[in-house]
Amino acid sequence: MINKKDNGETVVVSVASERAEAIGGVLIALFAALMAISQMVNGELEEEMMIAHNNVVSYSSWYQSKSIKESLKESELDYLSTLIESGIVIEENRPVIEEKITIVKDKIVKYKSEKTEILLGSDQVGKENWVQDIEGEMGIITGVKQWEKLTQTYDYATKKFDYALLFFQICIVLGAVCIIIYDSPTLQKGLIVLMIIFGITGTFLSIYGYTLAP
Repeated sequence: MINKKDNGETVVVSVASERAEAIGGVLIALFAALMAISQMVNGELEEEMMIAHNNVVSYSSWYQSKSIKESLKESELDYLSTLIESGIVIEENRPVIEEKITIVKDKIVKYKSEKTEILLGSDQVGKENWVQDIEGEMGIITGVKQWEKLTQTYDYATKKFDYALLFFQICIVLGAVCIIIYDSPTLQKGLIVLMIIFGITGTFLSIYGYTLAP
């Protein structure tokens, strides 16, 4: 038995209790370090998730602008076709209108192709269907659907890290209680077992969340 001084009173503490305190302290340090690493990785994943989310909004707006341009050209095509069908256009001006119709049709096809690439991504449509560039470079577009999938993946991964951090926090609290209750070795052992269970669970959740990240 070992005597300890606590507020002027002598408290008898067993060797088993001191050993439990030492183990609890080591486990607290270990799982606190793992929690810090998990927080750092989780923070980076959350930043990537925000970037992906912002790109969903940005690329969706880009897609909508192409849709508006396509609709305007379709309206123009209908108007030009109506002019010819109604006979309003005199015969000598007909070739000019027909040439204009051909140009408008090509524009509509181009906007449709651009919309498809923006929606699905360059790697999904194939090199032969690359029509939209970014700063002069072709084939580098990540589609709206791809950004949405990335956002969902990052969100799922960060949720795993959130659960992991919760388990680490509970683990550390249990360790603190283990150190405080120095007069009950049996209870300390139980708390240490719980610490290990919660700590390992948090570790596995962190690893799982990391493997889910793109």
